[in-house]
Amino acid sequence: MMDALGAPQTLLLLGGTSDIAVAIARRYAANRPLKVILAARDTPRRTKVAAELSDVGCVVSEVDFDAHDTTGHEATIESCFADGDVDVAVVAFGVLGDPEQAWTNADAALELATVNYSAPVHVGVLLAARMKAQKHGTIVALSSVAGERVRRSNFVYGSTKAGMDGFYTGLGYALREHGVHVLVVRPGFVKSKMTEGLGAAPLSTTPDDVAELTVKAVKAKKTAIWAPPPFRLVMLVLKALPTPIFRLLPF
Repeated sequence: MMDALGAPQTLLLLGGTSDIAVAIARRYAANRPLKVILAARDTPRRTKVAAELSDVGCVVSEVDFDAHDTTGHEATIESCFADGDVDVAVVAFGVLGDPEQAWTNADAALELATVNYSAPVHVGVLLAARMKAQKHGTIVALSSVAGERVRRSNFVYGSTKAGMDGFYTGLGYALREHGVHVLVVRPGFVKSKMTEGLGAAPLSTTPDDVAELTVKAVKAKKTAIWAPPPFRLVMLVLKALPTPIFRLLPF
């Protein structure tokens, strides 16, 4: 259960090597002892993250998770809940891909659709069932402002995030009566390993800043946030633009 200050005792990171996911764990660990379930592929990066979180006082358990392996998702989620309730689960995995290859190469498009949409929906349904059974918990879905209005420059990626965002928004509606909360986080450009080598964009943010906003939003039981917050107004304007004008924008 969440403690009296609204902090979790057990945190599940699905896609636990994500820079934002790790920053969220660090943020929570700064306030209280924390059990972290690190669900990701068995790689040197996972081992490194587990050691880093252990160094800041987390009790870390590692669980194998591969977004592509949908047949193994149920066993993964069962394993994550085997030792007791999960207070906060962060769905943090995803791929950016090459935006031009994504719409000209069928395999590249399928990769984005599988990792960014199909797999998050699949684990979302599994998480929902477990949290309904325990009658409490929060699911945090790391979405993107790219899904709010799909742009020419990365429309395949944007379409997957639009679908994922819509699913978790609706999941929040469905779970509300069961005592389970869903928070959708919509970052803009985040300076992380996922965007390494790309030029910075306006209103760029960092994993630490996204984590701070996320932790505050979980405590406040918000259903959606933008990171940084001004992106909410930016997207309101962009979504209102007529299509002929929107198509001319240089991004």
